Amino acid sequence: MTDMAVPRQLPNTITIVRILMAPVFLWMLLADGGADGPLRWWAAVIFIVAIATDGIDGWIARRYEIVTDLGKLLDPIADKVLTGFAFIGLSILGELPWWITIVVLVREIGITVHRLVVASDHVVAAAWMGKLKTVAQAVALSLALLPLWTLVGEWIFWVNGIAMAIAVALTIASGIDYVLTEIRGARRGRAAR
Repeated sequence: MTDMAVPRQLPNTITIVRILMAPVFLWMLLADGGADGPLRWWAAVIFIVAIATDGIDGWIARRYEIVTDLGKLLDPIADKVLTGFAFIGLSILGELPWWITIVVLVREIGITVHRLVVASDHVVAAAWMGKLKTVAQAVALSLALLPLWTLVGEWIFWVNGIAMAIAVALTIASGIDYVLTEIRGARRGRAAR
């Protein structure tokens, strides 16, 4: 197919919708104070659908060769807004220690600010470790948001804890990788001058 078959801004539109779904998701999560009722289930479903669109918008952009610098910038921001709201919501409900949320947010906000600062010079696309981190966060947060304990019992908390530990470890590791990659790139840039 040609570029004409798919509107050029479709991937970016999907990304923007993901950003707009984040406050709706957070409101639903917090509206009933953490009860395991319908609002909790709907919040989890909205989160899962929204985070799943991350793969869809990227696939469309690559498949139809309509990757844009705006998309490269917005896509990781959308992921960070959605996952950031989930971490904050779970901490507000007392289901996730605040130190985890703070560690994740410091990494995510720091890298987002850096991406925005260097955007006029170059666009920093997500690296493989950052993508792996996003998948791990999506899985861990989905498990934490879905009140599966009401269906399968409390053993699921162990699974949730292991998934969250992996997500946090990858968050830290990918942050370090990002910083080291940018330092090496800056050194190469200075050496080439």
